[in-house]
Amino acid sequence: SCVACSRRMETSAQECAAVEPFGEQIPFSDPYWYREGLKSPFYGPTHVAFRAKVRKFTEEKITPFIAEWEEAGTYPIELHEEAYKAGLLAAVWPREYGGTPPDPSLPQGFDAFHDLILIDELCRCGAGGVLWAVFFSFGISLPPILNVGSQYLRDKVARDVITGKKIMSLAVTEPGAGSDVASLTTTARKEGDFYIINGEKKFITSGMRAQYFTVAVRTGGSGMGGVSLLLVERDMPGVTIRRQKTQGWWTSSTTYITFEDVKVPVQNLIGKENDGFRPIMHNFNHERFVFAAMSNRFARVCLEDAIKYARVRKTFGKRLADQPVIRAKIAEMARVVESTHALIEQIAYQMTMKVDDKLLGGPIALVKVQATKTMDFCAREASQVLGGASCIRGGHGERIERLYREVRQNAIAGGSEEILLDLAMRQARL
Repeated sequence: SCVACSRRMETSAQECAAVEPFGEQIPFSDPYWYREGLKSPFYGPTHVAFRAKVRKFTEEKITPFIAEWEEAGTYPIELHEEAYKAGLLAAVWPREYGGTPPDPSLPQGFDAFHDLILIDELCRCGAGGVLWAVFFSFGISLPPILNVGSQYLRDKVARDVITGKKIMSLAVTEPGAGSDVASLTTTARKEGDFYIINGEKKFITSGMRAQYFTVAVRTGGSGMGGVSLLLVERDMPGVTIRRQKTQGWWTSSTTYITFEDVKVPVQNLIGKENDGFRPIMHNFNHERFVFAAMSNRFARVCLEDAIKYARVRKTFGKRLADQPVIRAKIAEMARVVESTHALIEQIAYQMTMKVDDKLLGGPIALVKVQATKTMDFCAREASQVLGGASCIRGGHGERIERLYREVRQNAIAGGSEEILLDLAMRQARL
């Protein structure tokens, strides 16, 4: 309840005074509350413990292997179950389906700040592809089943997906329909006890490895009122997949899917027929929150690596960090990263207090745009600080080079900047 959340916030504010400094203490390389002497009202002991858990796993099981996985275009499939056993993969999922939430004192076992910590700490690895493939892809494909799906479907897929045994992807985008979801043309014609699917889906994250797809199809007339969701299994006859090579996210196994007369049992309908648009829209707020937190940490990674380099690199007899023009660049990066993080925490607080999703649609749209623009700015400015080193895959500039290639994916996926700015203004009723 909101009352319980409010009391928790008050307790966290009192407990936060005792939080010890965390991390390397490089200026601006972590959120403000990690630093010695700084406090926050949002975090308590369970957040601190969870932060340490996520950092340990990221530093031991992900970061050292990113360059190798990126060059190979894949990652070990065992990472899913390893992340589950470590208490990360299922940290924000229901206990009844194998969830491992970090705070038993809360009704759900977690709040939006645990979620923010999970995203933020994972993203220190500096690569979005593996994170979307392992941690975030099922976060947009499974919720429709948990929210509106039948008990049969929940029992069929939820536990295996949440525990890392199976992989699940969302298949909405088409060659001719991206942000305009209501214009999708993939059809599902009902014949007896089956739907017959025909059509194509594009840019499907984790698609090459997924056993399950949450697929948006047209079962009725034009527009949003004719859209339904179906659970499609990879081994159903007529499902064809092929890899799409991407600018960034090389480990995300982005996929093009073709459906040719695919027979799907009617019990695989997610929710009601012709009512699939609503659960798709319900997904967007959290997806954009993930992108916002991810993009701002990636901006922070660029800032951190620029600072590290500027402290050791000398030009014209001075460290780069002592050159006024470089100090100004670092200051500008710090300014936008710190202010964006404050806005993300503001959204996390509203989510923790259970503010209506409809009221948060506009603010979350704005924070996603703010964060991706911050990532864009910091990737560019950090590249200027490192010079040629930021153009090489490897060495001091490895993370900056990779993240520069990922900027547009963060800015476009989940709703492009133009679409989201217009959404925010429409909700504001200008």
